[in-house]
Amino acid sequence: MSGLLPEPAHQGSKNGGKTGVLLINLGTPDEPTTPAVRRYLKEFLADPRVVEIPKLLWWPILNGIILNLRPARSAKKYASVWMPEGSPLKVHTERQTKLLRGYLGADGESLVVDYAMRYGSPSIPAVLDRLKASGCTRILLLPLYPQYSASTTATAFDAAFGWMRTARSQPEIRTVRSFADDPGYIAALAASVRSFWQTNGRPEPGSRLLMSFHGIPRFAIDKGDTYRDECVRTGRCLAEALNLNDGDYQICYQSRFGRAEWLQPYTAQTLQQLPGQGIRHVDILCPGFPADCLETLEEIAIEGKTTFLGAGGKSYRYIPCLNENDAWIRALSGLIQKHLNGWPD
Repeated sequence: MSGLLPEPAHQGSKNGGKTGVLLINLGTPDEPTTPAVRRYLKEFLADPRVVEIPKLLWWPILNGIILNLRPARSAKKYASVWMPEGSPLKVHTERQTKLLRGYLGADGESLVVDYAMRYGSPSIPAVLDRLKASGCTRILLLPLYPQYSASTTATAFDAAFGWMRTARSQPEIRTVRSFADDPGYIAALAASVRSFWQTNGRPEPGSRLLMSFHGIPRFAIDKGDTYRDECVRTGRCLAEALNLNDGDYQICYQSRFGRAEWLQPYTAQTLQQLPGQGIRHVDILCPGFPADCLETLEEIAIEGKTTFLGAGGKSYRYIPCLNENDAWIRALSGLIQKHLNGWPD
C-alpha cells in the first residue's frame, strides 16, 4: 500500500495518549427474528430525531400499532438478505473497519480504529468506553453517511456527546459532518459503476442510471436540513465523473415511511412509471449507502426489480454498494487522514 497515502500526521498526543477513529453506522437487529427486530425498531423509531412527532401522539401509535405489526414483516425481509456471518450492514461495516486498520497502519499502539451502531450493538457509548479504556485521548467521529441529515448524522453525534456528558475525563473530539462531494468518495462510486459495466456490459441504448438515496420527510428540508442539496451534489458529481448527460441518469428517493410527503421523486413510483415513458432498461445504485443493507438488498435489488419488470421494463440491474471496494477503503483512509491533520500536539 506504500505511496497511496501520506504518512499519518498525528497518531498520538504529547501526553502519550492514543487517537481513536470511530466509524458510525445506523444499526441492525441482532437476528432476523420478530423479537430482535421489535427491539431494534423500538430503539430506532423512539428517537425524536428520526420521528419528529410529539411523544404524546407518537408513542401510542408506535407501541400500540407499529411494534405489533411491522416486526414480523420486517423479520422476513431481513431473513431474505441475511448473510452466514450476520446482518449485511454489520458484516460489511466490520470488514471496512478491519481493512481501514491496515490502510492506516493502526496497530493499536497509537491509532485505534473501531466501529459502532447508532441503534443496536455495538452501541456508541459502549465503543467510546472501550476506546477511552484503551488510552484514546482524541477521537474522530466519522458517521458513514455521506450526505448530512439531522435524522442520521446529527443523532449519531447526539449519542456520542450524550456519552461525553458522563465522562469525568473527556477525550478531545472531532467530527466529520458529511462528505457528499469528497473526491475520493466520488471516484470510488464512479469506479464501482465502471467495474460493473465492464463485467456485465454497458447499458442498453435508451437505458437510465438511477441513483436512489434514502428519503426523509419534506418538512425536514423546510426546517433547514441540507440533505437534499447534498444528495443532488453527489449525483451531479457522479454523473460528471461518468460523463453522463442529463437524460442518462435520475436521482430519486426510497424508503418512505408513513403518510407525510417525503422527498420526491419516489424510487418505487419512478420504477413504476419509467417503462411507460419508453425507458425499458435500468441500472440502479444507492450512493448514500456505503454498505449494502436491508434497504439496498431487499427494497432496491429485489422489490425494485419486481416493480420495474412488472410495469413492462425489460432489464433491471442493481449495482452493489461500495462495501469492501478497494477504492472506497482508500477514499475513507484519505478522508480520515485529512481530518486528523493539524490536530495540535
